[in-house]
Amino acid sequence: MMGIGFPELMVILVIIMIIFGAGKLPEIGSAFGRSIKNFKTSMKEAQEEDEKVEEAKAQDANAPQQLEDTANMTDEERAALARQKAQEEGEAKDRAMKNAAQAFTDSLPRKGSYDFAQDQEDQKAKKA
Repeated sequence: MMGIGFPELMVILVIIMIIFGAGKLPEIGSAFGRSIKNFKTSMKEAQEEDEKVEEAKAQDANAPQQLEDTANMTDEERAALARQKAQEEGEAKDRAMKNAAQAFTDSLPRKGSYDFAQDQEDQKAKKA
């Protein structure tokens, strides 16, 4: 059968070096690593969403029992229960959005950083 051995990998590496150049190889490698990391995190998020859906289905199975409990409640108690559920759902959505934003921020490359000492020197130079 067809297998990729060491000589074939060397030919592929030489072709990649000719196309991109030796200076771009580290950037390509880091981009490839980030893409694999993003793929893994998205797979984990998908699994967590599936688990949440399964939990919601399990809670829906208990819904008839909850409906019987709400039948004995007053209108004020039902309204309070509805507000509490709406607030819990809103908080869950907020957490999900914050987690998604944090995952996006973590996936961004870190280029440069703020150097306070250099900034102070620049400000002194401007004053002089």
